[in-house]
Amino acid sequence: MTLHPEIAKIVASLPAPPPGPIDPAVLRAAEEAQVSPPAERLPLHAVEDRTATTPAGEVPVRVYTPTAADAHGLLVYFHGGAFFLGSLETHDHVARSLAQETGLTVVSVGYRRAPEAAFPAGLEDCYGVVRWAAENGASLGWDGTTLALAGDSSGGTFAAAVAAMAHDDGFDGITHQVLFYPSLDLDFDVDRYASLRENAEGYGLETAGLKPFNAFYLDSGADPADPLVSPIKRADLSGLPPALILTAEHDPLRDEGERYGQRLQEAGVDATVHRYAGANHGFVQNFSWIPEYHEAFAETGRFLRRS
Repeated sequence: MTLHPEIAKIVASLPAPPPGPIDPAVLRAAEEAQVSPPAERLPLHAVEDRTATTPAGEVPVRVYTPTAADAHGLLVYFHGGAFFLGSLETHDHVARSLAQETGLTVVSVGYRRAPEAAFPAGLEDCYGVVRWAAENGASLGWDGTTLALAGDSSGGTFAAAVAAMAHDDGFDGITHQVLFYPSLDLDFDVDRYASLRENAEGYGLETAGLKPFNAFYLDSGADPADPLVSPIKRADLSGLPPALILTAEHDPLRDEGERYGQRLQEAGVDATVHRYAGANHGFVQNFSWIPEYHEAFAETGRFLRRS
């Protein structure tokens, strides 16, 4: 299928990137400028900014409670942004839709970002918040059942890595992992996956941009050979939580996500992989106003309701 016409129209209108080195402050400001005002956001029963106390330090979180019920399952969400972009604000609409469509209380994590915070600061924040949520479930209205992880793009990297960290620590409380077009192999060898060449140009995220956009993270000490940086390099995937992996047809990262799902299945993990036709990288964040891509949230809800 060709790129969805609404997405194609917007991709065609994107300006060329400015010359010279990437400036995180400029790109962050541009992202934040596009955030909808609070009055225009999807209403939920409650949205509260809190601070999670973790071994890595104090981590800002935003807690989204979908309904007035006394208790809900929990979903801990890690936003994307190539490890240096994204925030609680830029992905607020994603967290709200996840809460609405899953019926779970969503805890969105404002982890530390590169280049200001060196690896593994952001990852430690994410793992610390998961353990904090489990230990402080009563204050979050947790019903003690579902404790799921979700992340988009680099947030999907963190979700997969946190699931592995929890398994290795003997913490078996995580019930599901949901990865939206995840970045799972930060090697960026263009011959490693066919989608890196097939979707190299013209779809928003371009293969040539992967190295410079992820350089802030890699230059901070993240080794692409480390399975906590490139989760697909983990030798043994057995024992990990059931996974839902949603990929985009026109995404350079498509094949690594699908290969990871295949490897999970080969390791005996219940893993579902669904490729969204006509979509590009970032469709859950950028194009969920298109009905067929808002379906990603509904599909997530169905997956999380499975026993």
